[in-house]
Amino acid sequence: MEVLTLVHGRRPHLENLIRGLERSTVLPDALIIVQMNEEPEQWSGYRFPVISHVVRDVNGRLPLAWARNAAVERALGDNLIFLDVDCIPSRQLVERYRDRLRANEPVLLQGAVSYLPVGAVRDGWSEERLEHLGSLHHVHEEHCPDDDIPHQLFWSLNFACSRRTFETIGGFNAEYVGYGGEDTDFAFRARRSRVPVKAVSALAFHQYHPTFSPPLNHFMSIVANSEHFHEVWGEWPMGGWLAEFAAAGYLRIDRTRLVVLHVPTEEEILACLSSGTS
Repeated sequence: MEVLTLVHGRRPHLENLIRGLERSTVLPDALIIVQMNEEPEQWSGYRFPVISHVVRDVNGRLPLAWARNAAVERALGDNLIFLDVDCIPSRQLVERYRDRLRANEPVLLQGAVSYLPVGAVRDGWSEERLEHLGSLHHVHEEHCPDDDIPHQLFWSLNFACSRRTFETIGGFNAEYVGYGGEDTDFAFRARRSRVPVKAVSALAFHQYHPTFSPPLNHFMSIVANSEHFHEVWGEWPMGGWLAEFAAAGYLRIDRTRLVVLHVPTEEEILACLSSGTS
């Protein structure tokens, strides 16, 4: 099993992800790191190889879909774990995914995510401390292992699949550039290919970082990706965010398009940033 992650900044978070993998009951065969829009760096794990690669978007947008595909291209094995750089894997995450993938079924395995508060990892951490401090996402509270998860609730934060399943789906659609929509599109194409999403008890702890609510910092990417998604699937993704943008007067949602009424200013974007440090 190989673990794949994307990074842009977030160095302390990535270091904690690596430390978590080093404590795993079953070690990954390798960690594949794809850097987005930044200068190449080298990372190391003392218990497994670490392979890094750089992708760049000429317009400075985060090429998330392209980067995930690039990570798969550089992986050598047949079983793949996709883990967000903000996640610290539990000791049994790799083992749980490995055991479930032995069934050799076409499936997307959706691991659980527990969200950590500010300061949870500031002075070092243990898994027991993270379990005590974390708050499980409500989707994972509602689904037991092997439950079917609706495709529209899939997210790419913590999941696994075989290479064959990834290729059956067709990988991530690199026409989505910047933030938003690419993982829902991936899940919808999985549904079209009759690949289910199943819950699995592979727990990751999501490290705190400041966020924008609503995500006005990704406003134009969300608009463009939502319109592309609608062209393909006939419905709007990220409905909650689009509704918030509309309620605040930034756009109007027509039947087949989004009409931008006001591009957020820098001051308006910063006003949506949560306070605190990781």
